[in-house]
Amino acid sequence: MHLKSCIASALVSISVATSASLADADFQARVKQGFRLIKTSPTDAGAWVTDEEKITNYTGKCLHFVDITDIKDPEVLNVLSGKKDNSRVAAVAAITYPAVSHQTEANDPIGVSPLKSYLLSTSINPTPSFYNRYYKSTYGTQSATYLFNTVKSISAPNPRITVSQFSHSYAQPSIIARIPGTSPNLIIVSAHFDSTGGSSTARGPGAVDNASGCVVLMEALRVLANANYAPRNTMEFHFYSGEEAGLLGSGDIFRNYKAAGKSILAVVNTDMAGYSPSGKISSYNDYSDVGLLAYVRRVITAYLGSYPFHGRV
Repeated sequence: MHLKSCIASALVSISVATSASLADADFQARVKQGFRLIKTSPTDAGAWVTDEEKITNYTGKCLHFVDITDIKDPEVLNVLSGKKDNSRVAAVAAITYPAVSHQTEANDPIGVSPLKSYLLSTSINPTPSFYNRYYKSTYGTQSATYLFNTVKSISAPNPRITVSQFSHSYAQPSIIARIPGTSPNLIIVSAHFDSTGGSSTARGPGAVDNASGCVVLMEALRVLANANYAPRNTMEFHFYSGEEAGLLGSGDIFRNYKAAGKSILAVVNTDMAGYSPSGKISSYNDYSDVGLLAYVRRVITAYLGSYPFHGRV
């Protein structure tokens, strides 16, 4: 009986291993054929699509998705499938946020370098004249070079700020500006700079989505650089490529950061800052931490005197 059980167990193990091998072989074959695996929601099992289908059938129709083809981390895949790590949830819930009491400290740099009122003019527009900024196009690569040089110019008044390009498997790099603090803990503000116009070859200057979000980051960085601001926690300004293709740029960066064991305290993303039907600064709760989102809303209210519009994308 014991021998039969062992044989049965071995056969089951062989069957599972064979199924896994076949599944992996099928996965790799689809990738080689040019397909990508995407998810549109936590409950979506996933769909194989081409890069062009991503843009025409999803991005162009405002259907949100994440490209999970290159994600191998079980923890990340579980999160994207709506499965929660209770220990991590408890740890995040225990975080306390400081009082909103730094208005004077925040206003001082603005006093040194007043905010510009021409944020979307060509003098500061990060992507002024590109046909589109599709992540696989020549325009996309050119726009990344232009943005890299512009961010370096903005950061120049403070020599402590470093600006680098983060390379991906495709040609359009992401851009990272770093203001070192006394702590290696990271506070990250971000925006994507790639754009599409309904297809990979269509015109898509992306003034709202998302040159406007990039300009918000660039103006904040300009003010802090001119004021020679020295934070306690290290600050990073991330300009992501490949967002419209399924959050590719940010996914690569955070996989790298997780593998390196970097401590990230908070990430605040800015997207379509030039568009607000409510007439207010808007905050959205899709895939957002409840505590951090509530704190961001408190900060907005403290500085503007009115509660931000909030909803779900």
